[in-house]
Amino acid sequence: MFRKLLIANRGEIARRIIRTCRRMGIATVAVYSDADESALHVREADEAVRIGPPPVAQSYLQIDALVQAALGTAAEAVHPGYGLLSEHPGFARAVRQAGLVFVGPSTDAIAAMGSKISARNVMRTAGVPIVPGSDAGVDLAEALSLAAAMGYPVMLKAAHGGGGIGMQVVHDADELQKVFAANQARAKSYFGNGEMFVEKVVSRPRHVEFQVLFDEHGHGVYLWERECSIQRRHQKVVEEAPSPFLDAELRLMMGEAALRAARAIGYSNAGTVEFLVDEERRFYFLEMNTRLQVEHPVTEAITGLDLVEWQLRIAAGEPLDLSQADVPFQGHAIECRIYAEDPEKFLPSPGTITSLRLPSGDGVRNDVAVESGSVVTPFYDPMIGKLIVHGADRSQAIDRMTEALTAYDVQGIRTNLALLRKVMASEAFARGETTTDFLQILMTRQNTQT
Repeated sequence: MFRKLLIANRGEIARRIIRTCRRMGIATVAVYSDADESALHVREADEAVRIGPPPVAQSYLQIDALVQAALGTAAEAVHPGYGLLSEHPGFARAVRQAGLVFVGPSTDAIAAMGSKISARNVMRTAGVPIVPGSDAGVDLAEALSLAAAMGYPVMLKAAHGGGGIGMQVVHDADELQKVFAANQARAKSYFGNGEMFVEKVVSRPRHVEFQVLFDEHGHGVYLWERECSIQRRHQKVVEEAPSPFLDAELRLMMGEAALRAARAIGYSNAGTVEFLVDEERRFYFLEMNTRLQVEHPVTEAITGLDLVEWQLRIAAGEPLDLSQADVPFQGHAIECRIYAEDPEKFLPSPGTITSLRLPSGDGVRNDVAVESGSVVTPFYDPMIGKLIVHGADRSQAIDRMTEALTAYDVQGIRTNLALLRKVMASEAFARGETTTDFLQILMTRQNTQT
């Protein structure tokens, strides 16, 4: 096992990795920008290295600075966390070329899933269902022709990227003509590549993903599913495991499809295969995230497994000593993402946290990046923490989350806590009616009533 690990990330995921490393006896190296000099992850690591000024392009995205920080502190391995450079094949390559271990899949596997178009073609060959759409990048004329052939509405997407950037549902040809160039420009600005493609819109889908673990010897298992349908602007807000929509038969079919998807690219380490599931229980490959997911704690809650520990063990060459039949499946878990943002307009709300009170109790877990006195800057993602609960069944998990959200208190900045409380109080959520338009419907009903 490694003696020292550099964490090429910040915030709550850096703290999360530090916790597991401390339990495993692995020394940790944090990196920080000037804005994060006094951040919790910096104080908790065994060592810390400054890598630049606040903007991510000048600090957390500086590949050379991160590699030099690892070499300069005699770290043996680098964990990318999620976001930032976690799915950048150039970063994984640079880490390995420096003689360090990258805690993640091969560079080729990252690259294969880095383009949504490439990923679609790989999945088709592997026999994994995909949404009807373009098999290559398209210009406006090609997009119009394909959309006309498939029928509107269609989804316009950036081939390289995620987080809903460059993505838009388009209802007719006039709208497609109006929005194509703007989405293409936005994708190029964020991801350095403006390639676009189109897919047929799946009506009122659920977003269901399967966590997989593969060792470097080709053995893999899936750790059940997470439902992540409650989203705003195509970004997840509430996740739960297992999905209230899947039955045993569909779970088996989707789990096996997830394993085929991972094997098709020679995958190793932790990864997530994401699907859309329609009202008729047909499922379609959406994308594969070649890293740890923000919502991994709900999987940990129902399996009792530490995914970061398994990432490190696999990266160190250890075999995965789990069969599919050995994977635990216990109870139900829900995660709510706590954002520093306007709860109605979903705009970031930076500022100083003057008071923070976290909930506690049976089955409650807090993964947070802040404390009282922390400054939430405009430079980074506005998520300040995650609240996770686990119960014997879904009903108990909802009750525990409701109680925990009531106790959660943040002063000095605006947050989405009120919105999350409304989700838990919703009869539709209690019934498990969690399609991707859930928040839109909830807020429309709220506005109508007021």
